[in-house]
Amino acid sequence: MTTEQLRECLKFYRDLGFQDLYRRTETAPAVTPSAALSALPRLELAVVTTAAPPTLVLPDLAPAGDTLAAIRADIGNCKRCNLCKGRNKIVFGSGNERSPLVFVGEGPGADEDEQGLPFVGRAGQLLTQMIDNTAAKEGIHIKRDDVYICNVVKCRPPDNRTPLPDEMEICGQFLFRQLMTIKPKAICALGATAMKALLKTKEGITKSRGKWYKWRDIPVMITYHPSYLLRQYNQQARREAWEDLKTLLHYVYD
Repeated sequence: MTTEQLRECLKFYRDLGFQDLYRRTETAPAVTPSAALSALPRLELAVVTTAAPPTLVLPDLAPAGDTLAAIRADIGNCKRCNLCKGRNKIVFGSGNERSPLVFVGEGPGADEDEQGLPFVGRAGQLLTQMIDNTAAKEGIHIKRDDVYICNVVKCRPPDNRTPLPDEMEICGQFLFRQLMTIKPKAICALGATAMKALLKTKEGITKSRGKWYKWRDIPVMITYHPSYLLRQYNQQARREAWEDLKTLLHYVYD
């Protein structure tokens, strides 16, 4: 690893909020990413004067044996990005932690920020109806509580705006770990923000909805966000979203 690569790597982990890095020696003390960055010139000198320079062990984004409880503990009272400034509660996720199906939305709204739970406002009530009613009509014996629901970002963006790229990137490490821990049979991305966060695509939601994609070999179904379906003129979009959900439920539970 070159000095510049090491510098960028250390900056990345410092921005994610990691406090300590450890050298692979029994006696070397922990160092902060900032201290390691400031010490880079000395690291260059160490490379010249020693045959085997010490290596910095960087934390894995998906630790072995990870759990949702451990992820939530790692988030703590998160202040890694500016979304912390206006939030009331962190909205981590809810539902069956062993569910074969995970729904991923954009971010908390006012009701979610107040209660600390995802999809509890008007859009959440519609999502509950969609899951419960579609499952009942299709003879699939599940309800909303049987699936797991979370968001790309865990804090409410001001005025419910779309999360910024840096906010999605910083918070994305926790979504990544949630999905890797649950390992669902399928993921449903609700809306364009969730779709872009998972698939890194620039395609529009209307072109992508109803189609299957892959995230880490896990099938992903794209559909509309429930808040979009609440608009009166979106009757056709509602019918399409119900068809998407029908396909998704049969894939996961049949």
